[in-house]
Amino acid sequence: MAAVVAATSGVAHAADNLPPKQPLVEDLTTETKACATGEDRAYVGAPPTLRAALYDPEEDNQPAEANMVKGEFEAWWTDADGVEQRLTYTTNATLSGARQLWRMPQDSIPANTVVSWHVRADDGTEKSPWSSEGAGSVCEFVYDDVSPERATITSPEYPEDVLWVDGVGVYGHFTMDSPSDDVVAYTYNFIGGPYATVQPKQPGGSVTVPFLPLRSGPDRLTVRAIDRSGRSSGESTYRFYVQSGRAPVAHWRLDDAAGATSAGAEKGTAARAGSGVSFGGPAPRGTDLASTAHLDGSSHGYLTPDAPAVADPRKTFAVSAWVRPARTDRTMTVAGQDAGRSAAFTLGLRQEGTTPLWSFAIGDARVSGGAPETGEWAHLLGVYDAETGHAKLYVNGHEVGTEAEAAPAATTGAFQIGRVRHGEAYRDRWRGDLGDVRVHDRVVVPAEASQLARHRPGLLGHWSLETAPAGASPDQNGGAPLKLGDGAAIYRSPDSSCLPELDPDCPVIPSPLVGDGHLTLDGRTGYAATDGPVVDTSDSFTVGVVVRLADAEPDRPMTVLSQGGEHTDAFKVRYQPSKHAWQLVMPQRDEQGAAETVVAQVAAADGGEGRGHRLAVVYDDATDQIRLHIDGGSITAATADFPNGWPSTGPLQIGRARTGDGWGEYLHGDVDEVQAYAGALSADEINGLGWGTDPCLC
Repeated sequence: MAAVVAATSGVAHAADNLPPKQPLVEDLTTETKACATGEDRAYVGAPPTLRAALYDPEEDNQPAEANMVKGEFEAWWTDADGVEQRLTYTTNATLSGARQLWRMPQDSIPANTVVSWHVRADDGTEKSPWSSEGAGSVCEFVYDDVSPERATITSPEYPEDVLWVDGVGVYGHFTMDSPSDDVVAYTYNFIGGPYATVQPKQPGGSVTVPFLPLRSGPDRLTVRAIDRSGRSSGESTYRFYVQSGRAPVAHWRLDDAAGATSAGAEKGTAARAGSGVSFGGPAPRGTDLASTAHLDGSSHGYLTPDAPAVADPRKTFAVSAWVRPARTDRTMTVAGQDAGRSAAFTLGLRQEGTTPLWSFAIGDARVSGGAPETGEWAHLLGVYDAETGHAKLYVNGHEVGTEAEAAPAATTGAFQIGRVRHGEAYRDRWRGDLGDVRVHDRVVVPAEASQLARHRPGLLGHWSLETAPAGASPDQNGGAPLKLGDGAAIYRSPDSSCLPELDPDCPVIPSPLVGDGHLTLDGRTGYAATDGPVVDTSDSFTVGVVVRLADAEPDRPMTVLSQGGEHTDAFKVRYQPSKHAWQLVMPQRDEQGAAETVVAQVAAADGGEGRGHRLAVVYDDATDQIRLHIDGGSITAATADFPNGWPSTGPLQIGRARTGDGWGEYLHGDVDEVQAYAGALSADEINGLGWGTDPCLC
């Protein structure tokens, strides 16, 4: 081979040209599909772009910019008359290693015909071997110009357009099938999801997908069939109508009259009560229960219908109850079902080392979580989903622990409340109160879990602050009034016969914050207060208020709400000018200088203008969280963990807080619409605070 010497910028290069490298099959693609033949060949929905990476040897001793190669593509096929047809294409030269492309002509490639192709590299002097030579291979594709037919959809559980069909928490199985024999996938979605793609076991086959309705109402499944070329069918739509989740298969409220010897069943068989069971005990606040049953933890403290409640533990079921343990230092059973000499499942409290946890066990699988507290109500729900094979545990409407894969026993025996089978005897007996034991033969979905565990908040006081006869602003519902101290007054806009927008001499008279009046505080001594505590700060509560600061740049912290203990406030809401934020402050003990939990929401001071801010404090004892909302529940709340709320004994204060041994942080501004509730309001309910009415506590 001739040697060429080139001079560039005073540097000589010896260039002994070598032929380009043979293209590798793994560097070739038809569109994005790998080079393949036979059953693995590519199928495309349009004449494809062929791609190849081509290399010139580095040993050519050329500068990098001189290693240029072009690609020679060749494609061939046999036409309908049995005659071989060929097309060729040569690319422009590009740098070695770059991708070379051939966009095949639209009108030259026949449909539904196997087309073969290969490529080689040309550096202008030498050509590489074809990619199909030696250990290489040709590439094949088929251009498919016909989209697949629409999919058909069927479901035995949810027939199309039938009103109404069972139901929330009951799986449906939807089969998608297309008459086209080249369909390799189906894309589908239900209203609100899931959105997914599934593949049949073989081209042209059908696919069945499970779907768990989470809400009642009309639903729709939309499907497209996708063939191996990537072409999509038209859209198929399947409409079905889901009714509400069906009632429990067994249900004992346990609110029977004192002295009863059995628990009546809302559904199922009455449960025989041992002598260690007494009825007429306390019920969880804000529920439909009027009373509950107390089990003394002895061998006589149990209830049983002497029959199974779960017909087959291998199928989907759920078990739930309101529970209040009298102790948390031992393992105790709320409910379970016999399976020979053991239990098919158990729901209850489990002592793990020194830590008590709520627990749901099926066979050898167990889900644990939550924090049981002596004397505190909790709602437990265990769910076994046979479709997924997993067990879940909900505490107070929230999923806890990690769902576990379970293998239930086939044996069924009597349902038990307050004890669990172990060998020839029972053990782990419940000591405490139980109510509203339910067994479902379906999945209880998350929204239902929240509803079952819901404590409906109760209104404790609503002070509209529009009047204050004899220095006391009344509660709208007849409860204790807010008494006004010095420096506090009710503002009501005076009557005026002129309109400022029509008469330039008419004075502008400010409107009350909400309704016909509001409380105005002077920032020095002004406050209003009840005679005693309003909310139980050791339990869930909500307090809302509308407030407008008089100063745009306050020079000190100012408190709008507080309720105190003996030595400090149990909570207070204040504006902290150094942070330009409203703060919720929760001392962790009733002690001077106790550590505090502080949550903050940023909002500018009003400066006596505008409509003020709607603030709400929400403490949820079930989740041990405290939140501060500004201007409704739709705004993201500032949240903090607060596991140990303590009961305050002092009155509700408007406009001041405890400071040292006295009072301080007096508010200079306006206050309206003070509302207090036992229980934690939801975000939607918080949106209803501060408008002059009470929100719907549905």
